[in-house]
Amino acid sequence: MSLHIGAKESQIAKSILLPGDPLRAKHIAEQLLEGAERFNEVRGMYGYTGSYKGKRVSVMGTGMGMPSHSIYVHELIVDYKVENLVRVGTCGSLQKDLKIGDIVLAMTASTDSQMNRMVFDGIDFAPSANFDLLFFAWQRAQERGMDVDVGGIFSSDAFYNDDNPDWWVILEKYGILVVEMETNALYSLAARHNARALSILTVSDNIQTGEQASHKQREQGFLAMAELALDIVP
Repeated sequence: MSLHIGAKESQIAKSILLPGDPLRAKHIAEQLLEGAERFNEVRGMYGYTGSYKGKRVSVMGTGMGMPSHSIYVHELIVDYKVENLVRVGTCGSLQKDLKIGDIVLAMTASTDSQMNRMVFDGIDFAPSANFDLLFFAWQRAQERGMDVDVGGIFSSDAFYNDDNPDWWVILEKYGILVVEMETNALYSLAARHNARALSILTVSDNIQTGEQASHKQREQGFLAMAELALDIVP
């Protein structure tokens, strides 16, 4: 048991899926895992362990933003010895041609957060996905006939930026695909502790076109990325 996760070490598998929304974790467990048992409900952050095609896998919510995400990732790796962590989250597209429901594999994660700068004394550390997980996800997507985009994403510290509504323009010019709020921290912590990490993201809105998914779609409608994640974890 750790400070924020009320599970025994044996209750969490070596591979885990990490949606931000705990209700999405519950939905993934109920829809895709066999024999799923809940190992955590501390602070309402549901976590489950079950099996998928004979593999023992866990899934757990992490909340919104890098501070919340970092707490759970740190404890999962350090206290529970989790080796493979795959974020399955939603994101906002910065590119006009990315539509609601499109899937993105995050190769790198730029950020405006100060978390890494505090660690690296001002150096701009550039965290990236684990190559094996990234390649396996891309390969499996091709086998499934899934159209996925691979590239750099942006992990923001702020969801609303009313003072600078055009903040995204330069990122779009440099080919950044989407914005979300967790991946930079996930990749940094995985690098620090020699774990393997990947973010598989589903577009839930588009900053250029104004398209938006419903709350229900965000919670329950994006199982394709979870199935892809379950296929690639050991």
